[in-house]
Amino acid sequence: MSPDILYMKRALRLAQKALGKTSPNPLVGAVIVKAGRTIAEGYHEMPGLPHAEAVALERAGAKARGATLYVNLEPCCHLNKRTPPCAQAIIRAGIKRVVVGMIDPNPKVSGRGVELLRRSGIDVQVGILEEESKRLNEFYIKHITTGMPFVILKVAMTLDGKIATESGDSKWITSLPSRRYVHKLRSTVDAVLTGIGTVRADDPELTVRLVKGRNPVRVVVDPEFEISMDANILKTPPPTIIFTRNKNHPPLPDGIEVEYFDSERLDLRDAMKRLYQKGITSVLIEGGSSINYNALRDGVVDKVLFFISPKIIGGKDSITPVGGVSTGLDKPWRIRDMKTRRIGKDILIEGYIDSSSLSPEFSS
Repeated sequence: MSPDILYMKRALRLAQKALGKTSPNPLVGAVIVKAGRTIAEGYHEMPGLPHAEAVALERAGAKARGATLYVNLEPCCHLNKRTPPCAQAIIRAGIKRVVVGMIDPNPKVSGRGVELLRRSGIDVQVGILEEESKRLNEFYIKHITTGMPFVILKVAMTLDGKIATESGDSKWITSLPSRRYVHKLRSTVDAVLTGIGTVRADDPELTVRLVKGRNPVRVVVDPEFEISMDANILKTPPPTIIFTRNKNHPPLPDGIEVEYFDSERLDLRDAMKRLYQKGITSVLIEGGSSINYNALRDGVVDKVLFFISPKIIGGKDSITPVGGVSTGLDKPWRIRDMKTRRIGKDILIEGYIDSSSLSPEFSS
C-alpha cells in the first residue's frame, strides 16, 4: 500500500468519528505527515467548530512547514461561513504538498481551493481514494448539489419476502445485531420517516436506544391525523413532524410540528423539499409497504438497505416490503453497486437506486 493511500485511509477514519454530528457540513479528516511520520491529525467535529485542516495545523504548529497534508475533501476557500478558509491557512503554514480525496461539490469551492493552493506553489494531488471519499460524504454531496435530502429506504423482511403477518405483527423479524445496526444508522441521519400504519401497529419511538448517539427528528405521514396522543413517537424527547391534510386535530404537545397538504396523497418529493427547508439533509425511511412504494414512485430514494432474516412465515396475505402497483418486469426500480454482508444471523443487502430506472422527471 502506497503512503498516500495509507494516510488517506487514516483521514477517512478520522472523518468518520463525527458521523451524525456535522450536518449540514461534510465529514472531513486531515493528517499532516513529515519525513514519513505523522506530526498532527484532526477532524471536523460539528458545525461552527474549526475544520479538520485547521485543527491539524494548529496541533502541528511550526512543524507543518514543508510537510504533506492529507484531507479527504478539498480545502475550502470562501468567506461566507463561520470559520476561516482552510486553503489560506494551509498556505500560511508552509505546507509543501496537499493530497485531496475529492473535489468539493459546493459551487462556492468546487476546484477553487485546489487552484488557490497550486497558484501558491503547493504541489496538489487530487483523487486518492476518491470513491471512498464520495461514499463517506454521500449525504453532503446530495444536498449541496440538489437542495434535497439524501434518502435511505430500510426494510426488514423474512426470507420469503414478508415484513409482517396478515394481522400486521412485525416484532421482531430481524435479530438484535441488525436492530443495533439500524439504531446506529438512525444516529447518523437527520430524520426518520414512517407512516401512520407503522405507528399504529408498532408504536415505535424511532430513537437510538440501543446505541450511543444523537436521536433523529421523527416524521410521520398521517393524512387523516389518526395518531394517538399517547403514541411513543409523541412522548419521547426528539421533535416530531406530522404531515397531514386534517387541520381539525387536537392540541399538540411541545416539540410537535404539523405540515399540511391538500392532495389525496402526500407527494413525498414535496415533503422532502419541505424537510430540507427545515435543515434536514438526510432521511431514513422506516415505514410499511405503502410508504415504501410511494417513496420509490415519487423518486426520492437514493439508497436501499434490505435486512433479510432466516425465517419463513408464509401467508398469501402477509405483507410484502413494497405495495402499490407492480412496475412490471420490463421497468423495475434497478439497484446498482449492490453489496451483501452478514449482520448477526441476518443478511444485509444494500445498494443504490439506478437513476436510469426512474421516471424522467426524477432522473436528474
